[in-house]
Amino acid sequence: MISDFEELRKLFEEIDGAISKTNFYVIGGAVLLRRGLKEVTKDIDVIVDSREEFLLTQKGLRKLGFTTKIPTRAYQHVELSQIFVRGVARIDLFDKVVCEGFSLSEAMKMRSERILELKHLSVYLCSDEDVFLFKTFTEREGDITDCLALASRRPLDWKAILRELQSQVKKGSPVWITWVGERFDVLQDRGLAIPIMKEVDRLRERYYDQLEKSLEKQ
Repeated sequence: MISDFEELRKLFEEIDGAISKTNFYVIGGAVLLRRGLKEVTKDIDVIVDSREEFLLTQKGLRKLGFTTKIPTRAYQHVELSQIFVRGVARIDLFDKVVCEGFSLSEAMKMRSERILELKHLSVYLCSDEDVFLFKTFTEREGDITDCLALASRRPLDWKAILRELQSQVKKGSPVWITWVGERFDVLQDRGLAIPIMKEVDRLRERYYDQLEKSLEKQ
């Protein structure tokens, strides 16, 4: 478990010495830790923007003594490229795509906040909105708690979340919209008001309509 963001800063500085030019886009618990919404985090979720950066990072982490671990069932909906572990430090690394075509977008990168600029490594924190969205892809109960914490910190930009969903549907495989919809249902049941729920329902209904038509043609 990591309880102080300064520990992450030191880890990023160590990684900087083992890789070539790379950008890390941080999602998940590390963002909540930095923003005072979480006391500890057990992993550092990182997205890199290219296969080249993924391979460079993988090589660098192994050089620093990290070993790999197989993802558990809780990650069955996400395309977690690799888990790297060394002592209490665990890095969940994504090679751009997070889930069934849902990937790091230019809009996400623009919404992110650069918090560290080192010689080889630049570290960005994804926005509350994008971390919220990424956390709706897993089946972990803790991610529901984190979503509620993010929504309580300040009003989320629901229009930005909806635009991202609509954009990703157009370019990717939209099956994930059904999982997002299910998690939004759970969040509503927990008392969270989601002003874009009607639009999300339309997106998943469209997916089911298209799926039914494709099955009829078979």
